[in-house]
Amino acid sequence: MSKSMDLNVRSDAYAGDDRLAPVSPVERISMKPKGAAFSPGGSSSSSAATEHHGAVELVTGPDPEQQPPLETTVAELEAKKGRRFAFLKRPQFWIVLALSQALAITQTGTNTLSTLLANIGTSIPAFQSLFNYVLLALIYGSITVYKYGVTGWLRMVYKDGWKYFILAFLDVEGNYFTVLAYRYTTILSAQLINFWAIAVVVVVSLLFLKVRYHIAQYAGILVACAGLGLLVASDHITHSNGGPALNAVKGDLFALLGATCYGFSNVAEEFLVSKRPMYEVIGQLGFWGMFINGVQAAIFDKESFRSATWNGTVAGYLVGYTLLLTWFYTAAPIVFRMASAAFFNIGLLTGNFWGVAVGTGVFHLKIHYLYPIAFVLIIGGHFVYYGTEGVLGEAKKPWLGENQEGGDDGLGTARRHLEHPSVLV
Repeated sequence: MSKSMDLNVRSDAYAGDDRLAPVSPVERISMKPKGAAFSPGGSSSSSAATEHHGAVELVTGPDPEQQPPLETTVAELEAKKGRRFAFLKRPQFWIVLALSQALAITQTGTNTLSTLLANIGTSIPAFQSLFNYVLLALIYGSITVYKYGVTGWLRMVYKDGWKYFILAFLDVEGNYFTVLAYRYTTILSAQLINFWAIAVVVVVSLLFLKVRYHIAQYAGILVACAGLGLLVASDHITHSNGGPALNAVKGDLFALLGATCYGFSNVAEEFLVSKRPMYEVIGQLGFWGMFINGVQAAIFDKESFRSATWNGTVAGYLVGYTLLLTWFYTAAPIVFRMASAAFFNIGLLTGNFWGVAVGTGVFHLKIHYLYPIAFVLIIGGHFVYYGTEGVLGEAKKPWLGENQEGGDDGLGTARRHLEHPSVLV
């Protein structure tokens, strides 16, 4: 990770200086959900909001006393720039939109390389993802040890390791069951399951993070999903759904399970990177994912590994796949910080369009006339989604406090914008 990506974050409770006192007991903070009135004195309006939505109790996060002072507040920003379509007019919207499409293209690249590997007789889904987790652990785990020291890193693993284990488990299983789904069901059915991942993200965010979506956000999701529907319809019209299903029921169940795991893992990662440095979260995801994925590959990919084709071309594909996936896991947390897990998944809906665009050159596919229309609908859904958002958009997390007191101030966070109003990311 470059120095601009959270490397200048101050040392925190995990720093490994043995002269420091032991970590103080976990502080619990009650925050208001998005849209609730902020009343630090516990006024009647505050109590009413809490009774209506339920208090959001969070643990860990930086000590507010150690955070740099704010140059502005959310209220001041809204007063200065909070006009209609405020977030759409800011450069941050265009940055996160471009980044989400870069991730969609990256995902298309990994899917293309997986197809090329399968075409030459090397189908090892669990094993080929193992190198990504190893690389993430080496890069970001090393940064975490450098920042915290060995003692601080061990303290962090002992205290919060179980949370990262759950995150890694959901991520690994999401990848695994999605690949299994494509073996048993049609591409058409698997694409339709993409709707389910967005639904899971929205429901989990509503229930666990107390996020309150605006009508425009629901409308934006529906517009984007309508675009995906056109993509699926185009595939059906052109009979490019991958042929008959080997076992449609089994494949669809695997796809649903994979999408569910993705939904939970996306929301969990959004929560974690909002409170902790990105290098810690990505490093721990790689660390635990390396072991979980390694065990799974040893069990389920054993026969496929023995029968696979191994040559220089395969090695090149694996290297490209690993580098693309590592970039994907590096950039995704920035989208979670600047936007949300819901916006992240909406952005990935264009992956089918980019896949066909790449396939015209690699697999000699043809673009149906509905594809450009579908692409415009999906991108249009992004604009509708943020039509009524405030100046900071979804970077202002409802579980972190009015001025994001409970959040990290690293790259892409709202807290960073309040401390340094002139920064872009």
